[in-house]
Parts: sequence; structure tokens; C-alpha cells
Amino acid sequence: MGRKVTVAVCTLNQWALDFEGNMNRILQSIQEAKEMGALYRTGPELEICGYSCEDHFHEPDTCLHSWQVLAELLKSPTCKDMLIDVGMPVQHRNVLYNCRVVFYNKTVLLIRPKMMLCEDGNYRESRWFSCWTKDRQTEEYYLPRMITAITDQQTVPIGDAVIATKDTCIGFEICEELWNPQSRHIPLSLDGVEIIANGSGSYMELRKAYVTVDLVKSATFKSGGAYLFSNLRGCDGQRIYFNGCSCVALNGEIVSRGLQFALHDVEVITATIDLEDIRSYRTQIRSRTHLAASNRPFPRINVEFALSDDDDANLTTSQPIEWKYLTPEEEIELGPACWLWDYLRRSGQGGFFLPLSGGVDSTSTACIVFSMCTQICDAIQKGESQVLYDVRKILCQSDYKPSDPMELCNRLLVTCYMATENSSQETKQRAMQLASEIGSYHFSTLIDSAISAVIGIFTTATGLVPKFRTKGGCPRQNLALQNIQARIRMVLSYLFAQLMLWVRGRPGGLLVLGSSNVDEALRGYMTKYDCSSADINPIGGISKTDLKSFLLYAKSRFFLPSLSEILQAPPTAELEPLTDGQITQTDEQDMGMTYAELSEFGRLRKTYNCGPYSMFQKLVHTWKDKCSPQEVAEKVKHFFRCYAINRHKMTVLTPSYHAETYSPDDNRFDHRPFLYRVHWNWQFKAIDDAVLQMTKDRRSSNSSRDSERGKQVLSKVANVGASSSITSTTSPRAAHQRDKQADEVSQSRSSLPPMDTHNPTQDTSALPVSWGAIEYLMEGDRIDEKGGEWATGILTHWPKHGIGSSYFTSVFCGLDNSPGGSARFLCCIQVSHSEVLPQ
Repeated sequence: MGRKVTVAVCTLNQWALDFEGNMNRILQSIQEAKEMGALYRTGPELEICGYSCEDHFHEPDTCLHSWQVLAELLKSPTCKDMLIDVGMPVQHRNVLYNCRVVFYNKTVLLIRPKMMLCEDGNYRESRWFSCWTKDRQTEEYYLPRMITAITDQQTVPIGDAVIATKDTCIGFEICEELWNPQSRHIPLSLDGVEIIANGSGSYMELRKAYVTVDLVKSATFKSGGAYLFSNLRGCDGQRIYFNGCSCVALNGEIVSRGLQFALHDVEVITATIDLEDIRSYRTQIRSRTHLAASNRPFPRINVEFALSDDDDANLTTSQPIEWKYLTPEEEIELGPACWLWDYLRRSGQGGFFLPLSGGVDSTSTACIVFSMCTQICDAIQKGESQVLYDVRKILCQSDYKPSDPMELCNRLLVTCYMATENSSQETKQRAMQLASEIGSYHFSTLIDSAISAVIGIFTTATGLVPKFRTKGGCPRQNLALQNIQARIRMVLSYLFAQLMLWVRGRPGGLLVLGSSNVDEALRGYMTKYDCSSADINPIGGISKTDLKSFLLYAKSRFFLPSLSEILQAPPTAELEPLTDGQITQTDEQDMGMTYAELSEFGRLRKTYNCGPYSMFQKLVHTWKDKCSPQEVAEKVKHFFRCYAINRHKMTVLTPSYHAETYSPDDNRFDHRPFLYRVHWNWQFKAIDDAVLQMTKDRRSSNSSRDSERGKQVLSKVANVGASSSITSTTSPRAAHQRDKQADEVSQSRSSLPPMDTHNPTQDTSALPVSWGAIEYLMEGDRIDEKGGEWATGILTHWPKHGIGSSYFTSVFCGLDNSPGGSARFLCCIQVSHSEVLPQ
């Protein structure tokens, strides 16, 4: 009796609407799965048409061509004697569904629609699809005539059903159904489904790879079974990069896994599973078995086929493995580079053009291109024929083979340092040194003449000459002069991108790379239509902090010594005049906030959905050790003013590699207005009210604390007097009067009114004397029978019996041991001013 089955999960780099290419990659994956001994193959979500067809899903052609591809798969001898499921859109009764289509030997067995759609982040599935809502029900789907001609079937079941082979049972989830709180794998496993396949389209975000892995493991940990997770990988025409990480889990352990990032289009991994391990695991969980006994069954589609073989004694089962996650620096090294490669080879362009300023951002972009070249060389050395074919096609050289990453980078990347009179020699030298280390085709040029020509046009038209702030100009003039430099760079970038391959004797053009980070986009710290306006931007979804960490990693990873000096230099736009040849303009000073603060603002605004008031309420506690409530309020207000003023720039933001959860990308990820009321009157008033209340609460708390300390001091005074060996000669009547006055003073000090802000003497230089200060004087040996100690300061608004509010310049504390008197504790206070103050 057979008990071991070998299954295959596929990672495919599909391209939206590339039906021919997608079909070839599917066939390649089926062939590789067969060669690896698998009898069941599953693939990613919507693999036939590509996931990112978007509004093309509304076109009947998309469904038509998907059925045509399925027809070719059914006819292909590659698919013979293998159980296969593929992803494609299917319209049933005028409703479009995202489906898995299961077939075996020219017979369509089941169409299983997606039951839970994804609507968050970059996903908008309900715009095109509807979810199947009929739990554990099927209907008859009438197949297109082109399929009937191959399968001789008129109809096929469509709905929430499972496949029953001779030896096991296979169920299905599609992407979001794994993430949903009511995941389908729970009732499936309770119904005896032993293998669950999930075709997914999950995209990459920094530090998020563990989420999918944990979900896949947990799907089988509670209920047992095998879980087959097959994901897309690569750029299929959008800002996102599908994350790969296809894997197989068994009873809560990963037994096989694929790569997160790679250049090859097809990756197949297999796992050999002992079905008896699943059954044994499940029967030990008694609570699960009790639930399963009463579980409502799924419709089962029977197929005369077995995944196992009677002669499987020598078949080795897959053992649990440890998943080693990439660091954020490694994710930045690999992910954007793979995204750039997909975009370059599918765009038909001949390489990249990058304005290289010598700063952190453009340097990061250059290093990512160098990482791409490194991965290309590694893939070619491993025999990846498709990668070599694409390189030769891009370079229009049929016999080319790269010798090393620097040589390839010289052919694919052109960098240019565009200097003005405001540029420093230090940044020019840094850019040149980095270019020599990565091998890019680099040159420098002065652009002052172009800037002067544009300003000359303005002067001719208006008769006015704008000036920088340092030369007497107003802020408007200063900003306009900075912007024209940045915009001239953008115009020249596209000129060079179109003509540099002509200069080098090659056909085609170059893609212009942008180099603005996610924090600058959020803050709006960029010129609209400046050199950050480009064709694509590999770092547009990455924070400045992460980019610095990446460069520190890249320094040793690629041996780039110049990165040390680049990291040490303060970030600057170099758009204002130098002072004695030195940079005076810095990014953080211009922005009015640090990059670390900006990242915090970004996460709270997007990831935690905080408006101005909620952001203040969180940061006032997070930053309590370094900022007062008033300072936090001003920082939050400043951020939201800048955000509101500059939000319109997001409408023209260069398409960027999506990597961060707080990306302000206006196209899909961050849907918000681009015209705001920048004063945020209502929201900022709520913040001001909160600050005022916090200030009052703090003063009240301090007053209560001082009052308590005062009581403790009086108690100490009483103890000093009681322990004295000197006999009192005061008359009983005088003693009674003194005690009564002391009680009145004590009551007065113990109930301080709200602090008054009136200061008639304008004393501001000394610290206020408090009960805490008096208590300090009484501690240890500071006050003894030999004398006392003075403390100077101002004790403001201390209501004294019969005096009102008084100001004091000093307090003397000591013991009165005069002859004939009782031992008394003295607080001698010198009054500088006394009056009854208005409350």
C-alpha cells in the first residue's frame, strides 16, 4: 500500500498579459516537476494571465486568452499523467471569479473560485472579482467549446469542493484565505483533507518575510496536514515585487522552501510526504478529532489516480528545515536589483542613466544597480540561459558574455555628476570615486550656463533679478533659484538618457533612475519635476535610515571603500551658495526635522492610521525623555503642515519599488487628497488643549509632591524637638499659642492653590525654593547642633498665613539651641517682596 507522495510547488516570474511567455513558463515548471518525481503540481495565483492585469480583467479578451492557454496546456504531452492546478480568471453566470482550475489527462476536474478577496495595501481585488459565497456548494459550469473539443466535457463543477484521489484528499486556498481569520484550511483539515494547496500573489515588504512563513506553519500546526504555498516572484508590470518564498509545510514544520529573490523565471521545489505522518499527527490531537467527527463535509470530486506508488519503500521523506531570513540590508541589496532587472529586460531599453551626486540616495541607487550586475553574473555562471539571452538582447550583442560585474556595469549604467557653482569638490570627488569602484560609465559636466540662460529669460520678461537668501533675496527667490537647478538636471538627464548610447555607438536609449527616498517623498522635501522625476526609482520605498544601513553593509559586501566617506558626510542638496567653499545647507536643517523623526511620523501616519491628534498622543509618551509636550506638539504640527503643503507632489511621484509600510505612493497604496487645509485648525486646537491639560496636571502633581514633602519635613522637625535633652521653660499658654500657629502654617502649606503667573519682581534667574530643597538641607549632617546651611532661590506663590503670596531670596535652616529655650527647628526666610496677588 502506497503512503508516500511527492508534490511540487512552483515559483514563477509572470508578466501581466504575456500569455505566450506565461504559458511557456508554466510548461517549463510542469516539466521540471515531472523530472523531480512529482505527480502533483500547483502554481501561483492567476499565473496564466498574470496577477497585475488590473482593469484588463474587465475585458472579455483576458478571459478568452486565458481559456486558450488552458486549452494548450490540456493538449500538451508535458501535462500527461500529472495532476495539475493553474490560476486564471473565470466568468460564471456573468460574475468574474479568481479561480484555480484543476485538470488531469485532458479532463477538467474542478474550478475552485476564491472565497475571500484581499482589499488592503496594494490590493484592490473586488474592483474586478467577486468572492464565491456558497459554502461547500458547487454548481455546473458550462465549458467553452474550445475546451469541450479537447476534453469531451460539456460541464464541470465550480465551487467549494475538494479533489479525492485513490490515496488522499486535496483541498485549496487562494492567497488571502490563508491570512483571513476564518481560513478555509481549518474546515478542510477537519473534513480529512490531507494536502492543501495555496496559489498566492504576495508581494515584498521589508522585514515581512516571516509573516507568510509563520502563517503557513501555523496552518498545519493546529490541525496537521501538508500545506503547499506557491507564490509569484518578480515585477509583472507594477511597483510591487512578488516575494517568492514558496514552501511546503508538514505538521507545523517547513520541509522545503524556495528563494525569496532570484533572476531566473521558473523555480520548482518538491517535497516527499508520508501520508501516515499526517494521520498519526491528527489522531493525537483529541480535541481536533472530536470536532472533525461533527464537521459538515465538502463535496468531493473523485479521480481515478493515486499520488503514491505501492513500491515506495526506498523513497526518502523530506525532513524539517530551518528558515533563515534575510536581513533588511540583504533585502535591499537583492529585491530592488531584481525589480530593476525585470523592468529593464521587459522595457526594451539598453541600460540606465543616473545623476550621481555623491550623496547617500544616488549612491544607494548606484549600488543597487551594481548588485543587479553581480546577480546577473552569478546567474550566468550557474548556467541560467534565459538571463544570458536577456543580457545579449539588451546589449544587442549575440555573442556577449560578461566577465565580471564591473565590466557589465560599465555597459548598463551611465552616471553623471551635474555640477553648479554651488557644488563642492568633496561631492564631486565622492561621485567619481564610487563610479570607478562599481565600473559605471561616468562623466562630469557644468550646468551653470543652462541655469543662467533660464534665469536670463525670466529677467528679460520681468526686469527683475532673483537672488539667493545669502545675497539679500527673499525666501521665494531663494527657493525658486534652488528649484531651477534641480529641474535643469531633470531635463538634462532625459537628454543624456536618449543620446548616450548613440555617443557610445549602440542602439536604443536608457532608463532614467530616480533617487529620492520614502521619507523625502512623505515630507515633500523635493522639487516637483526635478532630478527625482525619473522613469523608475529603486529606493523610493526605502527610508533614509535603512539606506544608510544598506550602504554600510554594501561597503564590505562589494568592497566599496568610498562608501565610508559618503556615509560620514551630512546629507545636503547643494542648491544654495557655498560659504568659503564649504557646504552650509543640510537636509535635516532645511526640513526642520531629523530623518529618524520623519520615519516615526511616517509609520504613525500610515501604518497606525494616526491623524495629528492621535500622533501627538502617541509621541508625547514615546518621546517623553527627550521632549516636553509642547515640543512634541510643535514637531507634529510642523510635520503635518509640510505634509499638507507638499502632498500634491505625490501625484507625479516616480514609480518606485514598494518596500515600506508607510509609503506615500498616491497611485495605489496611499489614497488621500492632494489638496489640504494646511492649518489643520480643529486638529491642532485639540493638540493645544491636550498640552494645556498635561501642563496643569504636571503642576498639580508637583504641588502635591511638594506638599507631601512639606509634611515630611514638619514631621522631622517634630522629631528633632522631641529628642532634645534641653528642658523647655516656655509657659503652657505660650506653648499652646505656638502650636496653634504651627498648625495654621502647616495647613496653609499643605494646600497650595494653582500657580499664579504674576511675577512683580521679574525674578527669573534663580531656582525656586521648595519643600524638597528644605528637606535636602535637613538630610544627613547638614543640620546639626553646630549650625546650619543656607539655600538661595525664589519660593514663588507660597501662601503664608496672613501675608498672601510672597517672593523669597533665601532660606536658612538650623537648630535653635539658645540658653533657656527649647530645641526648635528654624527656617529663616528672607522676604524680597510681599503682596496679595490676584488669583
